[in-house]
Amino acid sequence: MLTRRVLLAAGVALASLSLTPAYAEDIVKIGLILPMTGPFASTGRQVEAGVKAYIALNGDSAAGKKIEIVLRDDGGVADQTRRIAQELVVNEGVSMLAGFGLTPLAMSVAPVLNQAKIPAIITSATTSAIMKQSDYFVRVSMAGPQSPVPVATWAVENGLKRVVTLVTDYGPGHDIEKGFTDQFKKQGGEIVEAVRVPLQNPDFAPFLQRVRDAKPDAVFVFVPSGVGSLFMKQFVERGLAEAGIKLIATGDVTDDDLLNGIGEVAKGVITGHFYSANHDSPENQAFVAEVKKSNDGMRPNFMSVGGYDAMHLAYAALEKTGGDTDGTKLVEAMKGMEWTSPRGPISIDPATRDIIQDIYMREVKQVDGELYNVEFATYPKVRDPNVAP
Repeated sequence: MLTRRVLLAAGVALASLSLTPAYAEDIVKIGLILPMTGPFASTGRQVEAGVKAYIALNGDSAAGKKIEIVLRDDGGVADQTRRIAQELVVNEGVSMLAGFGLTPLAMSVAPVLNQAKIPAIITSATTSAIMKQSDYFVRVSMAGPQSPVPVATWAVENGLKRVVTLVTDYGPGHDIEKGFTDQFKKQGGEIVEAVRVPLQNPDFAPFLQRVRDAKPDAVFVFVPSGVGSLFMKQFVERGLAEAGIKLIATGDVTDDDLLNGIGEVAKGVITGHFYSANHDSPENQAFVAEVKKSNDGMRPNFMSVGGYDAMHLAYAALEKTGGDTDGTKLVEAMKGMEWTSPRGPISIDPATRDIIQDIYMREVKQVDGELYNVEFATYPKVRDPNVAP
């Protein structure tokens, strides 16, 4: 909990903002907290690229106010995230926060939001439980269980009746495991075994041997973005593909940013996810082109589109309030918003402040000499099954 001294200091600093020169009222600051260094730096790099792409394509003002992004690096450490959030509110006078690359990082700022009463737009973290921690959280990434539900449906419809689940052993993995398992069983499928792999320094080989020994029709997999290449290398080395075991997964496994580096072993992998750089729409074509142009040819991934949509939501909320930066009014403005993102149509559930979005089934294919997640089926307007009515 925040100490009394810190809260009093925050109150004095926030009150003093009203004494700043009038021109400051024409600037709206958005604090962007991301892991720009450390093991999760690729997440920060992608989200920042998405934020910059939105500003490049849509300008740097909303409702007559100039938008100023204040970027801070938390290194992926929750204590840092919370301290930075407090500093951004007290010292920088931000009207909104955004970012949060991992669940613990998002969770850590809830007390700050509840005290300062300003919105925090989640671009990356996915655990369902985050949203209950503060009424000022609004999410544009995804709830973890959104993507595995369509994968489970697709698997049963395509004759995969016996499946082993293999997920990384932490909050998002547990959410995704539950989302897949509940839906798969509901449709008559059988979970042969549920395997959980340590988050730190995973060696998949012994776990993959367990999968092979179980002789399922398929293995359903979730591992964090960036670990997919190691997993698929060991999947092939352990002979699971040769044994006729199908690999189905969430889109983290075939991350667009890393897919070409994964190589041939990724071809044919079936995943469910909310974004592909190959998504066929004018909005996505403009987005991909801008990210590549401004980031030395980098291909945007699902983290990047989260940054882009966070900016759209912030701009749209300001337009709706007429430039009023009262935090409660901004959150109310965000509820129920809908727009066409580079990922497709999305909206913010007014009851949960969580995203509703299409989930696409994709297959890794070679397109113009590069590997892409090519969409072949759409499951529209998917909500978090953990909280959906």
